[in-house]
Amino acid sequence: MRSLYGKFIAMTAAIMVISGLIAFLAVNTYYHQYLKGQNDEKNMTIGKSVASFIQSNEGLDLEDYLMMQSAVGYKLYVVDEQRRVIRYGEPFRVENLAEKAIDQVLNGDVYHGMRDLPSETFVTGFFSNESANTVGVPFDYKGKTYALFLRPDIKMLFTEVHYILGGMVLVMAVISLLSMLMVAKKLIDPITALTVATKRVGEEQFTGTLDIQRKDEIGQLANSFQQMTEKLSENDRIRKEFISDVSHDFQSPLLNIKGYAQLLLDDQLPVESRKSYASIIQSETERLSSLTKQLLLLTSLDQLSSPLEVKAFALDEQLKETIRKYRWLLEEKEMSLSMDIDEVRYTGDPAFLEKVWENLVLNALKYTDIGGTIDILLAEQDNEIRVMVRDTGIGISEESIRRIFDRFYRADDSRTQETGGTGLGLSIVQQVVKLHGGTIDVASYIGEGTTFTVRLPKL
Repeated sequence: MRSLYGKFIAMTAAIMVISGLIAFLAVNTYYHQYLKGQNDEKNMTIGKSVASFIQSNEGLDLEDYLMMQSAVGYKLYVVDEQRRVIRYGEPFRVENLAEKAIDQVLNGDVYHGMRDLPSETFVTGFFSNESANTVGVPFDYKGKTYALFLRPDIKMLFTEVHYILGGMVLVMAVISLLSMLMVAKKLIDPITALTVATKRVGEEQFTGTLDIQRKDEIGQLANSFQQMTEKLSENDRIRKEFISDVSHDFQSPLLNIKGYAQLLLDDQLPVESRKSYASIIQSETERLSSLTKQLLLLTSLDQLSSPLEVKAFALDEQLKETIRKYRWLLEEKEMSLSMDIDEVRYTGDPAFLEKVWENLVLNALKYTDIGGTIDILLAEQDNEIRVMVRDTGIGISEESIRRIFDRFYRADDSRTQETGGTGLGLSIVQQVVKLHGGTIDVASYIGEGTTFTVRLPKL
């Protein structure tokens, strides 16, 4: 497989060749379409002036004069009445002058070979070293008629300036090519580093940083990749912790169930002990069932990009119904409840939002001592709906607040075991609120209570 650097070199060379070919064809076309006639006319004027000078100077040495003209940069092809040819200057590469053209000039007409050169020729007409690519004029010398065919000698037209310009163009081309190769290497090196880093990430090696200090698109890509790697590393850590926590949370009740089930096999076990052990097994089974349901709910929230079944419903009625479910617990703990609930119609997923209110209300009931107070507020504002659940419970430490929405996190593990918590409830609450485009905040003070505030945008 060819490397990107090799492809860049090949593409650069191909572009240079193709662009040179296109430029050549463009110049060739431009010459044939616009410059060829002008070049023919200019050389025709020179040919006529040479013929006129010969005819106006009877004592002129024709041989010396024509040799002098060839020496200053012209190729001359002279034909007399007997079809004898005399050449002056460098020979033509191809002698393809037609007899018809020679007869035409000897008969007194002029020959526009440059102008009439076929335009389909691949070689630029200006450089076409053919006897047909000339201008022809007649002249008389000492009573004889001659046909003079003339064109510039291209080799002699190239002066030191032309060579300097040509060398400059060549040096520019070489420097440009080398510069492009250096630029390509500078561009490709960070891509190579990104490729190596991508392979490491594919092997679940999330450590290390990319040493790519750039401000362009590649630098932005490197920064995005670094952020992605850090996020993947964090997700990997959370995933491993999640697996460990799930294993622990399943293992503990399963061990209890296994242990008490073995005790129940004892035929001599008293009836009261048998009932107590059966009650513990039932409690642990319910705990496993609750944990399984919450894990399934989290899985559905994680896997679906938009799992909401949105519809309009009475949010105030849903919140009141949730409170009614736990009226028995309020009375059991002799707690007071105050409600300030506005009539609110909200467009969202009622099934998921019901889980939010259940978790928040149940947490307030669980972690508030006997005789405590719970306040619930529902208010509709211009752009959002605010739901607040406040209790006078034990509160949450500042350190725990930072992790309270993490899966399986328990601020007080022993107390959670007593209340049957799984550490998943608030994680579900946060995810459902986010899916609705909202936010949830928590404020708490140890020994004074906790306040959860949910803000939902109006959809």
